[in-house]
Amino acid sequence: MAEELLVPTDTDRATVYNALFPQIQALVETESDLIANLANISAALKEAFGFFWVGFYIVKEGQLVLGPFQGPIACTRIAFNKGVCGASYSQQKTIVVPDVEAFPGHIACNSASKSEIVLPVFHRNGTVAMVLDVDSDQLDDFSEVDAAHLGKILKLIERKL
Repeated sequence: MAEELLVPTDTDRATVYNALFPQIQALVETESDLIANLANISAALKEAFGFFWVGFYIVKEGQLVLGPFQGPIACTRIAFNKGVCGASYSQQKTIVVPDVEAFPGHIACNSASKSEIVLPVFHRNGTVAMVLDVDSDQLDDFSEVDAAHLGKILKLIERKL
């Protein structure tokens, strides 16, 4: 796989996701190490879209623990019932937050974060293994387009769990 992403510019997000997906797929399919795959997915999403923060929180020791990410330092541990990540974990669904200040119990790891999308990643047995957390420094930056395409990317990881 090339060490550089080929990402179209000046286009809509769906087109960028469609161009990015086969590149991420090529990275993930040839690598067996979970941490390496999570790191590359985080880097690819950050590079392609310029999101403020992109990373994974992995279920460990009865909580969500910071995994591979791109962006400023982050909260290290999140309880299953706290913040957007905890809500996504406990509700086992994607959560899109247009304004993090309006989300009850939002955890402010960085005050520059304005909107957020969090998606659960499932083990084959149906339990949540981790969540993907993507933050933007823009209000209302995520939509169903992001949810659908990020979900498709996460299926690449779920197949390996």
